[in-house]
Amino acid sequence: MANFLVTSGDIFEEDSDIFENWVQGTNNILKDKDIVDIRGNYTLKFEDQSWTLNISGAIEKPAAKLTQDSTNLKAKLTYKQGWMYMTITNEAGDGKFRLSALASKNAPIEGTIVKEDGAEALFTATKTSAFESKKEAAITSAPAVMPVTFPNVGYGYKNRPTAENTLFKNATVWTSEDAGILDNTDVLVRNGKIVKIGKDLAAGNAKIIDATGKHLTAGIIDEHSHIALKAVNEGGQNSTAEVKMEDVIDPEHMGIYRDLAGGVTTMQLLHGSANPIGGRSAIIKLRWGATADELVFKEAPGFIKFALGENVKQSNWSSYSRFPQTRMGVEQMFINYFQRAKEYDAKKKSKQAYRYDEEMEVLAEILNGERFISCHSYVQSEINMLLKVAEQFNFRVNTFTHILEGYKVADKMAEHGVGGSTFSDWWAYKYEVNDAIPYNAAIMHSQGVTVAINSDDAEMSRRLNQEAAKTVKYGGMSEEEAWKMVTINPAKLLHVDHKVGSIAVGKDADLVLWNNHPMSVYAKAEKTMIEGVTYFDLETDQSQRMAIQKEKNTLIQMMIADKKSGAPTQAPKRSMKVEFHCDTMLD
Repeated sequence: MANFLVTSGDIFEEDSDIFENWVQGTNNILKDKDIVDIRGNYTLKFEDQSWTLNISGAIEKPAAKLTQDSTNLKAKLTYKQGWMYMTITNEAGDGKFRLSALASKNAPIEGTIVKEDGAEALFTATKTSAFESKKEAAITSAPAVMPVTFPNVGYGYKNRPTAENTLFKNATVWTSEDAGILDNTDVLVRNGKIVKIGKDLAAGNAKIIDATGKHLTAGIIDEHSHIALKAVNEGGQNSTAEVKMEDVIDPEHMGIYRDLAGGVTTMQLLHGSANPIGGRSAIIKLRWGATADELVFKEAPGFIKFALGENVKQSNWSSYSRFPQTRMGVEQMFINYFQRAKEYDAKKKSKQAYRYDEEMEVLAEILNGERFISCHSYVQSEINMLLKVAEQFNFRVNTFTHILEGYKVADKMAEHGVGGSTFSDWWAYKYEVNDAIPYNAAIMHSQGVTVAINSDDAEMSRRLNQEAAKTVKYGGMSEEEAWKMVTINPAKLLHVDHKVGSIAVGKDADLVLWNNHPMSVYAKAEKTMIEGVTYFDLETDQSQRMAIQKEKNTLIQMMIADKKSGAPTQAPKRSMKVEFHCDTMLD
């Protein structure tokens, strides 16, 4: 195929331009590779006359001005494929002559003038000085290294935040442990860890925060999210176990900052639900300003997304070219893949000759208990099906996520040892959730299932504190048990409860200070801390908002000034990032 690029230099060099993009023999010209920057000041001579020619504006669409002493001539300049054409009119507007010439990069520009009477003459334009716009002059005088923020987007920090030793004084502490809720209690943080919990603790060299009348909790954990991803579904195959969500993390996604403002500190970024066996998860800590690799929760074990139901059998998106297309086919597909993985693993362990297969390696990890399944699910029959497939191959499903019919099979879930990560009160948004009820979480909990409330939604993830509160209304959960559904319970489901999810000595200082009861609709996170680093601060947020508005006003005034000076303009272009869900399918 004639697919190739034409560039000005090495494609990976910062100053290289892409001139042409050939796609199957069709040439798409992105930039004129023959164009010469003709902007600047010239002395233009023809016959016995001498004029000053000024060419400014954009390289591709320059503008011209011709002067001689106090005389100004109107000049209309067209520049195309290296040729410049200029029509000149005298001040009275009753005289006109035309210039044409092939632009030259270094030598003087030489061409022809056609006078009003049709007579021709030769001209020469010799450059006397290079073009320099006010904007370029400002850039030239700017510091060699322009200031950046972390991340380099709105609400980024001038300096990357660092850990501080901190003492929270007199807080109402929600431990999410057997200790329950502690009144007027201090929590001491040193070197990113919780080191002491008690009353009247000595601060030493720690920064003191008066938390009187406020609530201190562990950071919220979202077991199921798709924010901060550049893609979510690889739906062309029925198994994409080779795909890693860590490869598509977007560390500059504003959802990270918004979730910090909602008290979220850890989340699992899942592959979508386009296929029965999806990609491998990325479990991250929301370290705003860090790189994609630095966001990854290194101590978390490996997870993978599985899916059941309407999405994977393609009843709600136009594929119809891929197995499976029925719920029975989904079951058979799991059996086929796990049988292959079992045989592959047996060959590997017995040191027989085998061909390395990335998908089989991942599925073998599941069989060996080295990787955990988080499975998109709704209908009880399919939940039962996957439990039986897992038991047939002697492994355990770790988490059923969504699982809006979990209340129907809660006893079987408890017997198998699988957790449930569900919505608080979503129902009837598609056919397979018609039997969903808001009491689902409470009923599963009553049967001994570890239950978490998740978001699967960029908006909901920043108010999971309120979602947890709904289980108090629907099912009579105690406030403490309800709060555990967004802290220690998802930590248990993600196998990171030894590090996060509760306030206990020795755990990571992933903490949130709330100005009100944490499940109140009026509660705001005043500070959100990860390993002793404050990544969100309500006061800092207010000052950032003012700075962003000031910067916006400055940019608008710069654009208005440029427009008035005749600089080229363009229509506004909307830039939006797609907010992904389980079933987001992109063409």
